[in-house]
Amino acid sequence: MQAKPAFSCVCTATTMKPPRTASDSTRVPWGTPTLLAPMEGVGHPDFRHLMAERGGIGMVCTEFVRISRAPLSVRAVRREVVRSPGVPLCVQVMGNEADKMAEAAAVVMDAGADAVDLNLGCPAPRVVRHGVGSAMLRDPLLLRHVVGTMRSAVRGPFSAKIRAGFDDASDVHRNASILVDCGVDWITVHPRRRSDHYRGVADWRIIASLARSFDVPVVGNGDAWSARDALRMMEETGCVAVMIGRPALRNPWIFQQVEALLAGRSPVEPTGADVVGHLELVARRYRETWSREPQAPLGKLKELVGWLGRAVPDGGALRKASLREGSIEGILDRWRLEVGHRSPRELDLLADGHLGLERSGTTLAG
Repeated sequence: MQAKPAFSCVCTATTMKPPRTASDSTRVPWGTPTLLAPMEGVGHPDFRHLMAERGGIGMVCTEFVRISRAPLSVRAVRREVVRSPGVPLCVQVMGNEADKMAEAAAVVMDAGADAVDLNLGCPAPRVVRHGVGSAMLRDPLLLRHVVGTMRSAVRGPFSAKIRAGFDDASDVHRNASILVDCGVDWITVHPRRRSDHYRGVADWRIIASLARSFDVPVVGNGDAWSARDALRMMEETGCVAVMIGRPALRNPWIFQQVEALLAGRSPVEPTGADVVGHLELVARRYRETWSREPQAPLGKLKELVGWLGRAVPDGGALRKASLREGSIEGILDRWRLEVGHRSPRELDLLADGHLGLERSGTTLAG
């Protein structure tokens, strides 16, 4: 499939061709046009299961599976293929050894994954130092070699998640063109450069630029903090689906809300009691899974409340206090006391992000 002529500038919303509608999910190999993003340290099976149980997710993605130069452990790779009932599973792999990456991709597909994704976006310094993740965006020859070799080994859906570039966003069309030439089934783009990490606001014009320029589905990612944001991203950029990561940690109901809006239904309005119930369920599941590691559930729960606390309009006080707690019960008691009585409008968890506590992405210049 050939790319349309690439261009280095990022066009403004006023020059965009008419976008596809938000309900157009016919060009992606799953139903609801949403994906749970791969998130290192957070996207373990228990978290994926909890999110899938709430509904509204089109596909869930694993944390990245690091493939190094060491001999491939087929057993270890197969362990990453843990499905959530009723939801397609995409396994993300990361590495730059073409043959090893192709072998790993074939293994996860044989083990029951529905799709394989190549991590080309991780900005972490320890990842970049090894020339993987977003570092591969600097090396078009290596990129083509790895993607082409993987494509030949993957019999099912194969995608790649990229950033706008390493240091220069003008490379995004070159890199996307390589992916298209090599035969990926869709491209997910986070429209920040690696050098940006998560600073600033996601420039959705980059998503729109790729959606206009290539005849493969483009999935948008970045700063869709509410369900309305997710629909707006699809409407403004023409992307066929939205991948949601950090906003799902902050609002565990966001996928349900997106699904409801797409179907013309009233979205759920979580109360403080709902939030406390969610944390109690998370704590119970994590304790069951990590029963032999007493400190692991506490640390993992703190990761979640660090994000969920951003939906409480108190200047970060509850979040900071929760992170200082020395026990799970201490965290839960604090949330029961300070959040359990709150109404939906006293939390920034409604589908329209009514309190405006986060800076959402945009296709507007500036």
